[in-house]
Amino acid sequence: MVEPTRLRRRRALCSSLLAGVLSFGSLLSLPLRAAEELDIRLDGLDLPLNLAELERWSRDPEARSGELRVWLNLLDPQSQAQLHQLLNTALVQQRSFTQQMMRSWAGQRVAEELGVLLSTENGNAGPLVLSTLNALLKEQQQVTVLELMRALPVRQLTINLDGLLQLAQGWQQQLFEQKVALQALQTLPIPQGTPLLPLSDGVLLEQQGSAADRPPQRWRLPVSHRQEDLTLELWPVPGATTWVLLMPGLGGSTDQLRWLAQALHERKWPVVLLDHPGSNELAVRELVQGRRLPPGAETLPGRVQDLQAVVAAAHSGGLPQLGQRVVLMGHSLAGLTSLLAAGLRPEPGLRRRCDRSLADLPLINLSRLLQCQLPEVPLPALQPLAQPIAGVVTLNGFGSLLWPHRGLRGLEAPVLMLGGSLDLITPPLSEQLRLFLPDPNPRSRLVLLEGASHFSPVRMQPSSEAPLFKFGEEWVGVDPARVQNLILSLSSEFLWGLDQGGVKRDLPPQRRDLGGVSAYVLDHELAKLWESRIALRTSRVDPAGPPADPPAR
Repeated sequence: MVEPTRLRRRRALCSSLLAGVLSFGSLLSLPLRAAEELDIRLDGLDLPLNLAELERWSRDPEARSGELRVWLNLLDPQSQAQLHQLLNTALVQQRSFTQQMMRSWAGQRVAEELGVLLSTENGNAGPLVLSTLNALLKEQQQVTVLELMRALPVRQLTINLDGLLQLAQGWQQQLFEQKVALQALQTLPIPQGTPLLPLSDGVLLEQQGSAADRPPQRWRLPVSHRQEDLTLELWPVPGATTWVLLMPGLGGSTDQLRWLAQALHERKWPVVLLDHPGSNELAVRELVQGRRLPPGAETLPGRVQDLQAVVAAAHSGGLPQLGQRVVLMGHSLAGLTSLLAAGLRPEPGLRRRCDRSLADLPLINLSRLLQCQLPEVPLPALQPLAQPIAGVVTLNGFGSLLWPHRGLRGLEAPVLMLGGSLDLITPPLSEQLRLFLPDPNPRSRLVLLEGASHFSPVRMQPSSEAPLFKFGEEWVGVDPARVQNLILSLSSEFLWGLDQGGVKRDLPPQRRDLGGVSAYVLDHELAKLWESRIALRTSRVDPAGPPADPPAR
């Protein structure tokens, strides 16, 4: 008799989870074993393992007996080899970095939520694992999985594979929803568009651009809320009325967005590129060196004040003449900074919403960790900027827990929200579409870039220092240079519409194709239609199987 498809998939997934459960722990710098006995809980059954036997097997793969032999027989040879390698691999490679991560707000929240997966005879094992790991790191540079197991002061550790299975299914559901959403988007009646402002030879089209040929003005701006001056890069344009304040995201640098600043300047917009001390690339380097805690939402008050100070200086003459109106433009956390500076404040009940959202490990939407830190952060008093806001542009922005009901409704300025179909850090359905739908502004636009990821707007410039992190294609998405061309094309046309005035000059809804990459530009009506078609297709397609192909258009 042939097993039902769902049952076969479930058994295959459970077998993979058995092999990958320790790998999951190493990803979080946490192990998943205890001092004497390991109890694996799956489908209401308990499988007890003797850890001494597991340790012997880690030294000699031929040594297997009792329940351990039964368990290992569930794994294929490759999974057994991976498990054996993991047991003997250093869990922690950089002591100072790991210690700082464990002390951070985000690290503590993850430890608390590990209770869904890990428990001892005394309850939640997450904080105990962290404290034990921290104690070991005070004595030694590296810690292996087995060393940590021996050090845990408990008799038994239970791993709830049912909970891990549920977490994996949540991730699978997120990927399924984004795939269905893209297919639904491809069925919308969107006209094919062509650039209103054609790309010229002077615009940066390649991965390495010409920004160094026309360097910006370097400017140091003293501010009262920081001990050090703000570092600015300026591209003025004489006679302009609207200028752009451009900001990198958390852990980002001005190097990463200089391509966009330079390209917008090529199209005659004045641009100021702002570096945020304490949450920039230097802060991340200090984290890796163990000299500081990882930056998070606690940096938002300083970022908002940085933004306010730059606009005030532009208005008062403390900076070269830029224009009378400002467009706030930022990537990821800088997009959230822009929305806060433009006047939005979290809706009441954020702590309650976060308690529900963080009930599971927040690995499907990492922006939730930042949003749920905000109840602990005193935001600066709401005050209007020194100049009118002409518009806001967010690249991979987020805020679904902050504004679950009114979205962007409280903003007077139009907003351009750009997201990527492969973004697993700020997923476009929850973090962009959900915010956009309540916005009644007829000039606002939502853009989904097919094949783009959270890191697509980032361009790495030549540097004497090696990059802190290297991301594979699954994180970067399709060729970033092609995605960046579309970002430039659409954002500059949105700016052009703001500068011209009048709805008839606005960026029209359209599908834009450039270099094999597609962008879908939606107004409010198309966004609502997209939402309804997502719901319709989701109700018709089994999440356990692949979505059907979209109909021919």
